[in-house]
Amino acid sequence: MQTAMELPVEERPRRRRVKMARSVRVRPSEFRVEHFDEVRVTVSASPTGLYFVTWRDAYYKGMRVFLTFPYSAGADSRFSEYVGEVVAVEPLGNSRYGIGVRFVMPMRPTQ
Repeated sequence: MQTAMELPVEERPRRRRVKMARSVRVRPSEFRVEHFDEVRVTVSASPTGLYFVTWRDAYYKGMRVFLTFPYSAGADSRFSEYVGEVVAVEPLGNSRYGIGVRFVMPMRPTQ
């Protein structure tokens, strides 16, 4: 596996990620994907995306997802929802995957 610095310049992450453990809720936005709803803890985040680890093997590069970030089950999280695109799926061993997601656009609640 290559590190970010070993990748060609055009493939390197554009923003520096910060190690950040915050809850994120992830759901598929595509009807052709079996529905799931999972809450994970981020490993890192930047203004343009985030990275988390999961055991779910349903993610694929280019997949659109709904993200609630940061997520709190007790709070009104309507204003922190985004449409995201999976940009990286890294097999980590032990049936775990590292998932990189780019924020595509914020979702606005209806009034």
